[in-house]
Formats: sequence, structure tokens, C-alpha cells
Amino acid sequence: MRKVLISIIAIIVLLVLLFFVIPVQSQDNGIENLRQSSKAFASIARSVSPSVVFIQVESTKRYSSYHQYPMPFDDQWPFGSDFLKRFFGDNFGDNKKSQTPRKQPKIVGQGSGFIFKSKERLFADKSYILTNNHVVENSEKIKIILQDRREFEARIVGTDPKSDVAILEIKTGKLPTLNLGDSSKLEVGEWVVAIGNPFGLNHTLTVGVVSATGRNSLGINDYEDFIQTDAAINPGNSGGPLVNIDGDVVGINTAIFSKSGGYMGIGFAIPINLANDIAQQLMKHGEVTRGYLGILIQELSPELAKSFDLEKNEGILVAQVMDDSPAAQAGIKQGDIIISFRDKPISSVASFRNLVALTSPYSEVLLKIVRNGKQVKVTVTINKLTQEKEQTLSHDQQSEELGLTIQNITPNLAEKFGVKSGRGVLITEVKTGSVADMANIKVGSVILQVNRVNIKNTNDFNSEVKQSSKDKSVLLLIKTDNRQHYIVLNWS
Repeated sequence: MRKVLISIIAIIVLLVLLFFVIPVQSQDNGIENLRQSSKAFASIARSVSPSVVFIQVESTKRYSSYHQYPMPFDDQWPFGSDFLKRFFGDNFGDNKKSQTPRKQPKIVGQGSGFIFKSKERLFADKSYILTNNHVVENSEKIKIILQDRREFEARIVGTDPKSDVAILEIKTGKLPTLNLGDSSKLEVGEWVVAIGNPFGLNHTLTVGVVSATGRNSLGINDYEDFIQTDAAINPGNSGGPLVNIDGDVVGINTAIFSKSGGYMGIGFAIPINLANDIAQQLMKHGEVTRGYLGILIQELSPELAKSFDLEKNEGILVAQVMDDSPAAQAGIKQGDIIISFRDKPISSVASFRNLVALTSPYSEVLLKIVRNGKQVKVTVTINKLTQEKEQTLSHDQQSEELGLTIQNITPNLAEKFGVKSGRGVLITEVKTGSVADMANIKVGSVILQVNRVNIKNTNDFNSEVKQSSKDKSVLLLIKTDNRQHYIVLNWS
């Protein structure tokens, strides 16, 4: 009996010890895990920072009193109080009016970039830098500052405004380069690190996670497939690298969503796979050549999917096939549903457009489509996209301020609405409750002028509306049926 009692007491003592010891050990393990995470981020900073550069740009601009041209980083640019704001520096000009056109004094902008290894140009005495096009556009002088404070004058190797990618060259070799990762493998929730020069504060590191992938239709670039992150990004970070925990570049920090002009938890980066494809073309040819299929496409809404007797709402709808286009020659028809491109499932208009654009001209591509409820395969030979062809294929674009969705006028649409091809834009949607809706603007109307300026396409329209963003008022000349009339739209 005594032995049993001793055993029970021993067990109780052991349990008490475990009760106190295990939490202490767990706490120690938790602290150790945090310590290791901290060291991991410090290691990333040490390995990546020497390849991150500070970019200073000098430029001059001309502007006139007849229009207020919002400078690229004014608080009103580009979409009023709720906007997707490019960031390049706080002191990039002003919006003062002048009675006559005058020459601006030199203005200085700033941004970031990073040194990468080029497959196309391997010179021991030169280094190459990836950054955003909007960091260096309109530049007259570009200065690169390294982490060790060395300074170099850079020249532009090539730029692609449509994807917002630019390549710079400096005359010095043997600089540390960053490894380019695989952005297609990124998953929501992964740790990422943004490094750059916000507000001119060199080599600032911020940490966050991948909030989303495949963000498009934001109106930032013509070709969009953004990584969204909550890593703090501010003016001056633009062009800097977004890296994973291995220190591999997965994106180029490009834009933020902000009401204040500063960090609000939503930043966007160009996936490095897309940026690298563009960069290699710029390095090799000095320009970017994109593929052309020759179709107008639209998102497949649940209502459209039901009307086409589809069991699943997947793919995109072919709204129009251009005459003598690669699509027409391959037998693609209006009303087809494209569900895959080279065995890659299609989830959106933007993703499909990017896939076609990045396909080398004159290469054959297998498409899977659904036609009359049956799945068929079509092989199409991609052609080269020219500026003329691109204007006819521009997808619908939205004007948030006005509540309009517009599209370029193709020859078929011109005939239908009785206007000249290449003159004006067609209104395809009017948002309920918007200023356009309250002004009784109708779907099917054609906007011919914005602020008394003739417009040819959606780019012209967007450019003119942006110039009115500060006044928050725009004058439109609209053709409805066979009548033309002016209308002023105001928004707050």
C-alpha cells in the first residue's frame, strides 16, 4: 500500500513539473522561431540590397494654360480621390497655369531598380538594370546610385510603356545581380519582401504577404497581371524588386492603391515572368513584338454562360472575329467559348490577352473551344500585332468618374452606328446611378469629342478625361442615333 502511495505521489509530482516546464519550453520555442524569422529577413536584406539601385531622373516638360495637365504624381492623378497611383517622388512638378506655353525648369524624379543578369548581353564592363518605364520616361539625364554610394550615368536600352518595363545600362561590370524567380509558382499567403528607396530613403525593406495574384483590369497598364501585396510600398519604391524568402525576384513594384498618396495596405507588382519576357525582347531587339489573333472577346458572365447552355462558367466569349485575321483563317467563329490556350485554362479576358501578346508571331497554337455545346480543338497561327490592328482590338475600358464603359469603333461597328471608322468611341455600358446615367446617356451612343478635342480611340478618350480630373468636369460631344449634342458631366 505504501509503495502504491509513493508511486501516486511521484506521478503527481511529475505531472506538476510537466505542467510548468512544457509552457516554458513552448514559449522558448516560440521566441526561437521568431528569432529565426528575424534572421531570415536580415539575411535577405544583406544578400539583395547590393543589387538594388536608387534612380534619379532629370527632365523638362512643356505645358499650356489652355489645359491643366496633371503631372504624373499629383494628388489628383489619375482617377481623383480614389486612384491607383504611380509613385515616382513628391517633387515631380506642379499644375500651375500660365498665360502662354513656357518651358519648365529641370525637375527631378526618383525611383528604384535592380541589377539583373542578361541572357542577351554579356559584357564584362556593363551592367543592366530592370525598372519601370514610368520611372524613366521623358528623362533627359538618369543617375544610378549604388548602395556603396557610387554614382553612374545610365542610358536607356529599351522601354515598353504598355507593360511599364524599362531596361537601363551603366558602364561598370562585375556588380552583384539578383536571381529571377518563377512568379507563376507564387501562392496567396507567401511571405514577400519589397526593397527600394521610398521618399529617397535608400534601401528600405518592408515585409508582407502575397495578397492576391492575377489582378487585372485596374487601368494601370495595357497588359496587366499584377501581384497584390500588403508589403508597405510608397513613392520612390517604384521599379524596385519584390522578392521571396529565398531572395529571388518575383515582381517589380509598380503601383499602389491610395487615398492619401501613401501606403494603405494595397500594392501591385508586375510578375517577374512577364517582366523578364519583355526585358529579353528589349535587350535583343530594342522593342517588343506581340502576337495577334484577331478577335474581340468578353468576359463570360453567369447569364451569358446560361444563354450558351454551358454547365460551367469558364472561358471567354468570342464577340467578333476580324476579317482575314488568323482567327478567321483557323475557323474560329463568333459565339465560340475559348477555354484553353496551349492547354492552359483561360480564366479572364486579361489573362488570355496576355498569353496571345507574349506568343511569338508565326507560331502555331492549340486552342480548345466550346461550340454549340461540343468541345473542339483549333490550331491557329499567331500573327504580328501592329498599332493599326491593336486599335481595332482594344478591349472595353471603364471610366470610373463618369460611369461609362467604352470601346474602340471597328469597321463593322462604324457601319452599324453610321460613323467613320477610327472616329470616336462607342459606349457599351452605363453604370446605374452614375453621372452619365443621370445625364441620360445611352448605350450605343458614340462620343466624338472630349473638351472640344476630336478623339479616335479609347486612349484619346482616357487622356482627355484625365486632364479634366482636377476640375472634375468634362465636355462631351455625343452622337445618338442621327443626332449630335454637347453635354457637360460633373463629378465630385
